[in-house]
Amino acid sequence: MTTLLVFAPAAGHTKSRHPESHHRTAALMPALERAGLLPALTRLAAPPATVEQLRRAHTLGLIEYVQQVSLQGGGLLDQGDTYVTGESYELARLAAGGCAAAVDQIMSGAAHNGFALIRPPGHHAETDRVSGFCLFNNVAVAARQAQVAHGVKRVAIVDYDVHHGNGTQDIFFEDDSVLFISVHLFAPYFYPGIGGMDEIGVGRGRDFNLNVPLPPYVGDNGYRRVFDELIEPRLRRFEPELLLVSAGFDAHWQDPLAMAGLSLTGYDAITRRLLGYADTLCDGRVLFILEGGYQLDVLSAGVNNVFRALLGRGAIEDPFGPMPQPEHDVSGLLERLKRHYLL
Repeated sequence: MTTLLVFAPAAGHTKSRHPESHHRTAALMPALERAGLLPALTRLAAPPATVEQLRRAHTLGLIEYVQQVSLQGGGLLDQGDTYVTGESYELARLAAGGCAAAVDQIMSGAAHNGFALIRPPGHHAETDRVSGFCLFNNVAVAARQAQVAHGVKRVAIVDYDVHHGNGTQDIFFEDDSVLFISVHLFAPYFYPGIGGMDEIGVGRGRDFNLNVPLPPYVGDNGYRRVFDELIEPRLRRFEPELLLVSAGFDAHWQDPLAMAGLSLTGYDAITRRLLGYADTLCDGRVLFILEGGYQLDVLSAGVNNVFRALLGRGAIEDPFGPMPQPEHDVSGLLERLKRHYLL
């Protein structure tokens, strides 16, 4: 079994004192080395995504906008905090291209699964708009690569970043060939402010967009129930040929930007469920793609644990333990969501 490691850390895409900086990826390779995982992984270089690959997910206007501001030395791209430096356009192409290259390896049978440790992240980047620290939507480029280059008819994307994957939803909202599932914190004034259960897709895409909007402090048990009672039956109904995972580690209870309450043990349970779904539904073809995660020790340990699961190893590391406060009971919410999605 070959497990891919794509590493595109984008050191030149960094804004001083910004939470999404090269510091997020700087410790990942040393942590994998200390854990003894690197020798078991197959490194895959990240080629730059072509404009054609990017245009499968984005308008040419957005691509050229990112390029032009980057060529001018950088700056803010929106009214929030999405930035580029003089190197960001080329580095964002590597992030998206690395994910597409990993899909090529997995779909050709050269690799079984993998994890793309790339930045800038992507799941907030919409068809024609950057947002939420994201320039190009890496997971969307990967999904389209599977479809265009390998003839895949059904791709499932599961996004467990603590923030709603508004960009991925936007790109596939009218598409029945991609099932998008987002599990996220949904609270007043919490970014990006959308991701409710009524956002189910339109036209051909109706009922192929499933949002799981959670209250704060759901914790391990609540997330486990979400995957067991909502996500697994919907994936089984869809029967994907490839599973892509937008893996954000900002749902951990120590993350400074959110308050979802997951532990590293809870994250590992999610990872192993997803691998089980992939084994059952699509011959194990699964690619994890890094999104958020801003407590750097949690991020490193979480990445290590995903690779352990991809390699079929049992032991995990969780030096932080469970969330100290009681978990929010999601029983009522789950019943409403099951009725709403007819699960």
